Amino acid sequence: MARGDLILTVLASDLTADIQAQIDALITQFNLNVKSTQRLADVSFQSGDGIDCVEYCLSGDADSKAVRDAALLLSETLGIDIVAQPDTRDHVQPRLVCFDMDSTLIKAEVIDELARRHGVGEEVAEVTERAMRGELDFKASFRERMSKLVGLDESVLAEIAEELPLMEGVERLMVNLKRLGYRTAILSGGFTYFALHLQKKLGFDEIHANELIIENGKVTGEVSEPIVDAERKAELLEVIALRQGFSLDQTIAVGDGANDLKMLAKAGMGIAFRAKPLVRAQACQAISTSGLDGVLYLLGYHQQDLTP
Repeated sequence: MARGDLILTVLASDLTADIQAQIDALITQFNLNVKSTQRLADVSFQSGDGIDCVEYCLSGDADSKAVRDAALLLSETLGIDIVAQPDTRDHVQPRLVCFDMDSTLIKAEVIDELARRHGVGEEVAEVTERAMRGELDFKASFRERMSKLVGLDESVLAEIAEELPLMEGVERLMVNLKRLGYRTAILSGGFTYFALHLQKKLGFDEIHANELIIENGKVTGEVSEPIVDAERKAELLEVIALRQGFSLDQTIAVGDGANDLKMLAKAGMGIAFRAKPLVRAQACQAISTSGLDGVLYLLGYHQQDLTP
């Protein structure tokens, strides 16, 4: 992030006077000028989503990364979301939104659920957690976890797919992104079986994930190449954008794990959503307390203009 005009978006369940005073102090700390302020969402709005949101358009010569780091620290202190981004709205219109799946669109890590049903839940979950924190190579850890699923009955996949808990705000987000004409994609290190289920349920335009190899109704412990890892996610985001005629500045990526960092860095807006500390610290934007539909407010939409 360089220097220049900024947009500061504040999302909270209740924007108290104390919170607003601390936001004002943050703006003053960096000698920023408030060009305009607008309330994008009001918790008291009749058909609202239980959130207050205020957007500040700021000018000044502050280093935007320093502002972003200070905003993230204050977010964590106050238990709200304060998101800084360069103000590019007058010349960039985002068109493509790419999502991680596990722990982003759904409140689960599917591979851990499969392992739990196969009796190897604890050992697989431990490896998953370390991989998502960036402590292990994704491909190596993925193959290790897959090897423990050999012999899992295919019927378990269907049962888990039906039980997948959706992330808060994802249905409202998808209804509005589709209505507003965005192209949406799932780019997941998880499995196509479950991505297809979400595509059918929520209407994603395309999905890219790992294909489980099943023989005689049993999981073999292998997946089709290439494995969708961090590099592949970033590559796919660029491939889709170029195919659709979008620039990278017109792309948004949303994810929670270390294997999302390259995708988040490649996108015009990279949002760490309820992410691991490493990811939250490195991503340019982060949402940690609001639902997934908080993305709509980062894009500048007003509550009254959105489908509830």
